[in-house]
Amino acid sequence: MKEKIRIGCGAGFSGDRLEPALILVQQGQLDYLVLECLAERTIALAQKRKRQDPTGGYDPLLERRIESLLPHLLEKKVRLITNMGAANPLAAAGKIGEIARRLNLRLTVAAITGDDVFQQLSGDEPALETGEPLKTSGPLISANAYLGTDAILPALATDAHIIITGRVADPSLFVAPLVHEFGWSLDDADQIGQGTVIGHLLECAGQLTGGYFADPGRKDVADLAHLGHPFADVTSDGTAVFGKVAGTGGLLTTATAKEQLLYEVMDPGRYITPDVVADFTQVRLEETGPNQVKATGGRGQPRPDTYKVSVGYDAGFIGEGEISYAGSNALGRAKLAGSIIQERLQDHFTDFRIDYIGSTSVHRTIFGAYQDPYEIRLRIAARASTAQQAALIGEEVEALYTNGPAGGGGARKYVHEVVGIVSTLIGRHQIIPQVTVFQI
Repeated sequence: MKEKIRIGCGAGFSGDRLEPALILVQQGQLDYLVLECLAERTIALAQKRKRQDPTGGYDPLLERRIESLLPHLLEKKVRLITNMGAANPLAAAGKIGEIARRLNLRLTVAAITGDDVFQQLSGDEPALETGEPLKTSGPLISANAYLGTDAILPALATDAHIIITGRVADPSLFVAPLVHEFGWSLDDADQIGQGTVIGHLLECAGQLTGGYFADPGRKDVADLAHLGHPFADVTSDGTAVFGKVAGTGGLLTTATAKEQLLYEVMDPGRYITPDVVADFTQVRLEETGPNQVKATGGRGQPRPDTYKVSVGYDAGFIGEGEISYAGSNALGRAKLAGSIIQERLQDHFTDFRIDYIGSTSVHRTIFGAYQDPYEIRLRIAARASTAQQAALIGEEVEALYTNGPAGGGGARKYVHEVVGIVSTLIGRHQIIPQVTVFQI
């Protein structure tokens, strides 16, 4: 067993930048690179793509990421763990194989499946996590369970260069190599709780190094245009020291770490994952050098007997229209335009919204000096059951050019198909993850 390993996070969501991962592999002296690229809606959308094309359904940027990273991963002997498999890890592994053959490279890929529980749920009447009946406004399109570390460990045991998964809990992507390398017991809740602290701090990539943190004049962050993503040096006792590659932009301090530690955490004393019910309340963060933070003190209680399941469903369509007003009385003219659309269309939609961007679109109220802005962008949006009905919103907004207040310009119209997301639970015993190994 190793005494220390270094894990880097090269992506915190599907659309993250490509360069930081490459810098981590080339200069970061990593043992493992993790690319965390899934969210609740992301996998539901991937399931829709898979139904349209059975060879698809994996992350849209998989090919670009793998093409740029693969030669360097093999050269530097860095193992990659990623959930870019999304709705189709097997097809993703096949695509990686195509890329490797095109680059004349040899490697082993392990694909993890078993998170897709759509067939198991579709015959039942699933309930929400609260126990309330699961009610959706349209048919179900996906159901994926959040697998944990135990699903990844068999793949790591194959010595695969790349482990590609579908829906796995974000921290588990990082906990798994710690358990594998250090021989930790999955029943040691405190050890796995500390591993979950490490995974949670890393999982959003650039958010730990100043992204989503910067606020000019209050929380200044240098060189965000070249933000470096983080890595963690972890010892076998679970102590982690976080850092970033020298010369990259961003900032890593106890302040950035505290914000990320609490990000999307409703109860810091009971952060539920498939691996552990983690307790963050005793975590200690200490700056040990420039852009260097040590984290200790994670604790936990035994893992739950259930997996969370993200359920996607067809939620109809949203129609949108936008138009701008500028100059004297911009807000007044925008409000007149909004009232015209409201009178014409509100009775045709049950979910109808008017926003005055630059005045009330975010906080929904007008404050002091902002009561008379120089320019306003009017946005009208409504939910509809069909694309044709949703299109009426944009058509009416566009008609304001010659049928509305003076000076309207820059009209745009959109129709979006909507995927809704709710969550339910499924017993751990109902899921048996599988590992498929590809020798390329």
